[in-house]
Amino acid sequence: MSSPTTADTIDSVATDSAAIRVDGLRMRYGTTDVLDDLTFDIPAGQKVAVLGPNGAGKSTLIEILEGMRRPSGGQVSVLGHQPDSAPEQWRSRLGVVLQAWRDHGTWKVADFLRYVSAAHRAAGVTDLWPVPELLAAVELDDRAGQQIRSLSGGQRRRVDVAAALISRPELLFLDEPTTGFDPEIRQSFYELIHNLAQSTTIIWATHNLHEAEEMCERIIILNGGQVVADGSPTELRSTLASTSTVTWMSPHGPQRRTVADSDALIRDLVTGSEHVWDMDVRRGNLEQVYLSIVREDNGEVQR
Repeated sequence: MSSPTTADTIDSVATDSAAIRVDGLRMRYGTTDVLDDLTFDIPAGQKVAVLGPNGAGKSTLIEILEGMRRPSGGQVSVLGHQPDSAPEQWRSRLGVVLQAWRDHGTWKVADFLRYVSAAHRAAGVTDLWPVPELLAAVELDDRAGQQIRSLSGGQRRRVDVAAALISRPELLFLDEPTTGFDPEIRQSFYELIHNLAQSTTIIWATHNLHEAEEMCERIIILNGGQVVADGSPTELRSTLASTSTVTWMSPHGPQRRTVADSDALIRDLVTGSEHVWDMDVRRGNLEQVYLSIVREDNGEVQR
């Protein structure tokens, strides 16, 4: 994929050093606390992945940050406004790419983007990305007159990205944007976001740990409505840096142990009376970190 020029890249400038401030955020449905006392800041320009098992509160958190849902308690500021009562023009400072495919009806690519552009202009936005330039940036200029529903899945997702970026947003929400993509299309999507939203604050909700590690500099892990881990991929991996998983073959079959001192275990195995072979040592990776944190938070016994 060819990279756009500097002029084509969104120059996102926030009015505050923190694009998002969350303090004591709570969300309750009936007697259930879906979000329980969340507190964190996200600086302008930071790329943040939000991870967590089903029911962890990810979708509710994103909906509150987008202004789609009013919280039960706490304070939330997004680009200097309380999301659920922000003025209409504030919404043009956000870009959103949902997991579910949009129903574009019979819209053609360029016509749909011109319609989105007109809606932003009606809200008072003047610095809009020209549709022809945006089509070229997402490599759909040769599909401008084609109906969106006739495009491939990857091309339709590019239309969604173009629609999200047309107002040159300061904050971009990506909600499981690569679900169902094959590896090649997924990598193409990563390159698209990297090239076109370099300075934009991004909140990336995902179940894909590789995606979080490759595309984001910070990972927030939710479980049970609470933040159970928050840091860079390197910082999170360091929580298991002292552990290693050792696997080997023995006369009794394949063996596996996770230990703090792999050298001592290997020494014991090699000098022991039992014959062992095909030994392998692996340090803790991000997937192990994630599973360890979530299981520990759930009170599960670690093996």
